[in-house]
Amino acid sequence: MIYFDMQVDTDNIKQGTTLLEVAVVGHTNTGKTSLIRTLLRSASFGQVEDAAGTTRHVERATIFAGSEAVLNLHDTPGIEDVYALQEALQAIATSHKNLASNEQLEKFVTATALNDPLEQEAKVLRQVLRSDVLLYVIDVREPVLEKYLIEIEILGKAIKPVVPIFNFTAAHRAELGLWRKKLAAFNIYASLELDTVAFTFEAEKRLYQKIQSLLEVHYMRLQRLIDHRARIWNQLCLSAARRIVDLIVTVACYRETTDNNQDSVATSSAAIKLQDFIRQAEQRCLMDLLRMFNFTDKDIALQKIPVQNGYWQLDLFAPGVLKAYGLDVGSAALKGAAAGAGIDLMTGGLSLGVASVLGAIAGTGWSTFKRYGKEIQARFQGTRWLCADDNTLQLLYLRQHQLLNKLMNRGHAACHTDQLSEQSERGELPKGWHELVNILRQNPVWGSTSKLHHHDDQYRLIEKKLVDALLGKP
Repeated sequence: MIYFDMQVDTDNIKQGTTLLEVAVVGHTNTGKTSLIRTLLRSASFGQVEDAAGTTRHVERATIFAGSEAVLNLHDTPGIEDVYALQEALQAIATSHKNLASNEQLEKFVTATALNDPLEQEAKVLRQVLRSDVLLYVIDVREPVLEKYLIEIEILGKAIKPVVPIFNFTAAHRAELGLWRKKLAAFNIYASLELDTVAFTFEAEKRLYQKIQSLLEVHYMRLQRLIDHRARIWNQLCLSAARRIVDLIVTVACYRETTDNNQDSVATSSAAIKLQDFIRQAEQRCLMDLLRMFNFTDKDIALQKIPVQNGYWQLDLFAPGVLKAYGLDVGSAALKGAAAGAGIDLMTGGLSLGVASVLGAIAGTGWSTFKRYGKEIQARFQGTRWLCADDNTLQLLYLRQHQLLNKLMNRGHAACHTDQLSEQSERGELPKGWHELVNILRQNPVWGSTSKLHHHDDQYRLIEKKLVDALLGKP
C-alpha cells in the first residue's frame, strides 16, 4: 500500500540549509490551521475549532520532498484588533517619518511588550517580517468588511509577496467574486482557491506554482516538491483503486458449496457464512482505505458516508439498501428470495446446459476439462454453489467508488458535514460490468490469497478496466 508522506519534525534538517519560510496569516477563524493540516495530510497539527482565537502562538511545520526539507509553514494567531493595530502603526509613522513601511512594522514589534493588548498582533507581524512569502487565508463566507481590507494593507507594509487563499469556496461562488473584485483594488491578482474541506490535489499544486512565480530563487526546490507530491498522490490513488478491485475480485470469486441433497437449514447456514465473508471483506477494505489516506471513521462520518466506529451503518444485505444506491430492486425480486439476501445459486458454477457441457468436452477435450473440470463435474453430481449475486457486487463497487471519491477530495481539517446530495454521489458501473463479473465468477482461483493470477493477462486487463473506472479515466 502507498501512504502519503508527511513530516513535521525539523530537528534533522541539515545545518545551513535555507528553507523557504511561509507565513500563514489572516483574521481569526478563517482556516489558517486547517490549510496547514490539509497540506500536511494530517489532522494532528495544531487545534481546529469553530471559534475565534484558537491559535495563540506561532507554530511551525516542515514539508518535505522525500528526505529533502523544502519549506517551513508558520501558523500564526489571528489578527483580532486590526483598528488598534492600525492606530499604533500610524502613530509610529507620524513619529518616525523617515522609516520605510517594513521598518515601521519592525519598530512596532520591538516596542510591543509581553502582555500588551496588541501582543498577539506583534507575534503575527514578527513572523511576517521573518518570512519569504505570506499566504493570506480568506473565509469567502464572510462579507468584505473594512477590517479585512485594513489587514491586507498592513500586511502589504512588510514588502513581502502575498498570495490570498480563498477558503470555503465550494458553495459560495458569488461571495468569491466579490472578494476578487476588492483585492483587485490593491493590485492583488495572484490569488488561489484552496478549499480545506473540498480538497483537490490540483489546487495544492497550483499553490506551489504561484510561489514559484513569485520567488525565482526557490523555483527548482519547489518543482522537486511538486513532482514528488504528484508522484506520491498518483501512487496513493492507484493503490487505493487496486485495493477496491481486490475486494470485488475476492467477493465475485468466492463460493460456498452445497448440493441438491442438503436440507434448507444447511443451505441457510451456507448463505449466512457467505454473507459474513462478504461483510468482513468489505470491512477490511474500508479500514485499509482509511489508513492509506490517513483518515479515521470520524472524518468519513462528517462526509455523510454511513460509517460509524469503523463500520458501515447500512448493512450490505439490509432491506432497502439496493434502492438507496439506485439499483434495480425489481430485477432482484424476480430472481427469487435468495436474491433478496444478496445470494445467487449457481448449478455447476457456469451457465452451461448439459448439451453445452458434453459438446465442450467432445470438441476441445482435455484442455477444456482441465479449465472447467470442477464446474463440469459439479454439473453431473448435482453440486451447487452459493455466491454473491449481481446486485450485491454492484452495491459493493458503488459503495467503494463513493468512498474513494470522498477520500480523494477531502481536506484533513473539515469540521462540518458535507452537503452534497446523495443523488450526486451515486457513481456509474464500469462499461462491460456484467461481462467482467462473469469472467471473475468463472475463475474462482483468482480469489485465492496466493495472488498468482496477477500475472494472468486476462486478470490484468480486468483490473485495469476497473481501476480506470474508479479513477475516472476514459
